[in-house]
Amino acid sequence: MSSKRIIWAGLIASMVMGMWEMVAEQIAGGNGFWSPVTYIAATILRDYQQVATPVPFEALPVVLGLMGHMMNSVILGAGFAYITRPVHGSRSELVGFGVVYGIVVMFVMWLVLLPLVDPVMLRVNGVNFLVAHVMWGVGLGLALGWAPEDARSLRPAEA
Repeated sequence: MSSKRIIWAGLIASMVMGMWEMVAEQIAGGNGFWSPVTYIAATILRDYQQVATPVPFEALPVVLGLMGHMMNSVILGAGFAYITRPVHGSRSELVGFGVVYGIVVMFVMWLVLLPLVDPVMLRVNGVNFLVAHVMWGVGLGLALGWAPEDARSLRPAEA
């Protein structure tokens, strides 16, 4: 599998996950639309560990949070591609593995990493965060399992 495909798969999965999490935090989480990316940026911008909710838009934490989120998604996506490389499964198997991988990543993040390096991130709704990671795994599995011949089948047949 090419590194270009792995990078694109990680970026696509990060967008699916990120948009869900931002909307879910606005509607159901109560922290505001910009809270997930601002909380991610709080890993480096330590003053944002105390940010008030709903979290307002501020360019620096939003851009930094998006960069961190997408970078982590590509790195974790590369790990997923490496782990599943020997399997050479179908797209549906990759999606299933992606869901399991997303759930494992979520629990490692929630229980181990976030309390140590970014505790403000634990303010997000846990159920929304879990759903976001499942969606990330689905997106990753679909993007990695996509075959170029699928695109050809979408074109009309030539006469």
